[in-house]
Amino acid sequence: MSAELFAAEPPAGAKPLAARMAPRTLDEFVGQEALLGPGRMLRRLVESKTLRSAVFFGPPGVGKTALARIVAAGADAALVELNAVAAGVADLKKALEAARFRLTQEKRRTLLLVDEIHHFNRSQQDILLPAVERGEAILIGMTTENPSFYVNAALLSRATAFEFKPLGPEPLGALLDRAVADKERGLGDKDAVLEPEARDHLVRMSGGDARRLLNALELAVLSSPVEMDGKRRVGLGAAEESIRTRAVRYDKSSDEHYDHASAFIKSMRGSDPDAALYWLAKMLEAGEDPRFLARRLLICASEDVGNADFRALLVANAAFEAVEKLGMPEARIVLAQAVTFVAAAPKSNAAYLAIDKAMAEVRQGKVREVPNHLRDATGDAKTRGHGVGYLYSHDYPGHWVDQAYMPDPMRFYEPTTEGDEARMKKRLDELRAKRKAK
Repeated sequence: MSAELFAAEPPAGAKPLAARMAPRTLDEFVGQEALLGPGRMLRRLVESKTLRSAVFFGPPGVGKTALARIVAAGADAALVELNAVAAGVADLKKALEAARFRLTQEKRRTLLLVDEIHHFNRSQQDILLPAVERGEAILIGMTTENPSFYVNAALLSRATAFEFKPLGPEPLGALLDRAVADKERGLGDKDAVLEPEARDHLVRMSGGDARRLLNALELAVLSSPVEMDGKRRVGLGAAEESIRTRAVRYDKSSDEHYDHASAFIKSMRGSDPDAALYWLAKMLEAGEDPRFLARRLLICASEDVGNADFRALLVANAAFEAVEKLGMPEARIVLAQAVTFVAAAPKSNAAYLAIDKAMAEVRQGKVREVPNHLRDATGDAKTRGHGVGYLYSHDYPGHWVDQAYMPDPMRFYEPTTEGDEARMKKRLDELRAKRKAK
């Protein structure tokens, strides 16, 4: 057999439905109104066929690659496509050398589409810089990651970043209906009838991912038998079999890891146990290390609850130890108990603010040495005056005596009136008042 057999373009019908239904024009594009709505900058650039280097970023299946190809189709430029997962330095240099030749010899620009650009390391991305800087190649990079973290700052400064959002139910529903009816590229020749419950299930479980939606639709339709009237009726059962679980968009190695951890902590800080449980569940479902979550919980218990409920730190620490011993799936129960306790507890960040204020004073304030009466007086230290004049608190009424504990005293800890801290505040206010009175 000749090699051409394997290199030939597959028949249109052999492509997955998602590939066949990819939009070819802006009129066919669904969703991303914030980017492509009337009068929006990206739409104006596409319609005017103005080529500018750009980075399209967002979750899978939301139209990044499709829009890049729409831009390419309308551009008077040579199109070169690379996937950063497979392409190496040699491929990149070859593409850029060809782009330079086209511009200098043929007076024609090159549009370079780089899918999954975050897989290029810093050195590979640096190779792109001169060509983009000189206009020898117009770059459109596509990535599921935040380009601020994964694209070189120098390269990003020469491109405009556009964020694509997960598709909502309305655009997903429109795309699904179009695929069912389209006889040329879709499933129109299958005479499929989609029951409302099946349609709702497919849209809901696709998680904003058009590719996942269309793949599930194709499976549901093709697996449904042709009935006596020639129709394929797709019920809820077929839809559920084609897409049983929603895809959880969460990558432990990406900025989504930090975004979800941030939402988790902020929900506990904001005393919303339901939201905290949701983010906890999502991260656990996606395979997050429960020990990481237990550490975040420990920090929140001290930073955000603090002395308003001293038990929060005890509960969080007990949960951390239990998670270490149990592992999943039982660790989820322990984490849920501790998360709801911390979220529902009264809040105070007074201790957190106090240590930061004290550390700032150590770094930038007056230099203070330990007074002699507070110094350690073991061994022969007393002969140097260490400990001389120290007043032992327990020898005095109320186990307190007025004495200086730091030169040029400053106040760092300002307890709140929340929970247990209110009692601490009352006592400290009384003691501070006694000091001022003398």
